Amino acid sequence: MDFTKLYRPSALNSYQFIAVTGLIMSGAAHLILHYFVHRTPEGFRWLYLCWAALYVVGSLLNLFGKPSEEHHHHH
Repeated sequence: MDFTKLYRPSALNSYQFIAVTGLIMSGAAHLILHYFVHRTPEGFRWLYLCWAALYVVGSLLNLFGKPSEEHHHHH
């Protein structure tokens, strides 16, 4: 099992990449809202749980997916 698929940027699948990007953007928005607007929308922290869940699903797909599975694009 190749655990570098959990943290190496070039080995992340789309789900993991979207989750990491969402986590970074939500964190930045959270800081801006906290320090400049001085309030955070109710339920905003649930975004972190959603991004974490998406990352876990993507990681499971990446780790336990077929290793010889190639992405073929049919045109």
